[in-house]
Amino acid sequence: MELTNSIRKLVSSLGTAKARRETGLFMAEGTKCVTDTIHSFSPQYIFATQNWIDENGAMLMGVAEPVIVKRADMARMSQLTTPPEIIAVYSIPDIVLDRQRLQTSLTLALDRVQDPGNLGTIIRIADWMGVKDILCTFDTVDVYNPKVIQATMGAISRVRVHYVNLQTVLSEMSPLPVFGTFLDGENIYTKRLPTSGIVVMGNEGNGISDDIGRMVTDRLFIPPYPLGQTTSESLNVAVATAITLSEFRRQHANMQF
Repeated sequence: MELTNSIRKLVSSLGTAKARRETGLFMAEGTKCVTDTIHSFSPQYIFATQNWIDENGAMLMGVAEPVIVKRADMARMSQLTTPPEIIAVYSIPDIVLDRQRLQTSLTLALDRVQDPGNLGTIIRIADWMGVKDILCTFDTVDVYNPKVIQATMGAISRVRVHYVNLQTVLSEMSPLPVFGTFLDGENIYTKRLPTSGIVVMGNEGNGISDDIGRMVTDRLFIPPYPLGQTTSESLNVAVATAITLSEFRRQHANMQF
């Protein structure tokens, strides 16, 4: 197989949500991103420079046959400022939401998170904290956006991301507790937290929407230190996610030993 103009244009177009929807494809760029995902998704194309093949080709043995391309071609297909030496194009998987699994696990829900870097980092945090499912409102940024994929650092291979009517799913999961972070919530460090439930994180600028907020059963507050001190107005949503999930896990850490 060789790189044609039509294939080059196809890969380049995957930077847009419209092209990803129409083709059912997404892309991963760079050595770490590709090698961390190559065994978890179905590759349609693998493009690499000869230099990459010479140094890393063994990583693809038995998985996929790469198309050797010039660096100029990589630059024309890449979404990155500095083009990588390998690009993989995968089929978007069909992921089914297992509602029964949610009843016995800690699940993350995202309400209108817009920044690709934030979503990618949140997926990486969820992977670290053992959260296997993330529920997203339909107006949350597309998980297959190349910037999201890049920011996950391979965690997209292990975390299932579902786009759902969040209000409907939360109502179906009742009486499973639903947690959210608010300025008038209960101190997260003094509240007893369970091993299962749904943790909702809100939009970067506006937080959790009113409709979703009404479904939150337990309002949490991440206090500044010292309490009452004048600080920044808010935390970045990815940072707040890390703090919140960490406290859930910390309270039950002894269960692992």
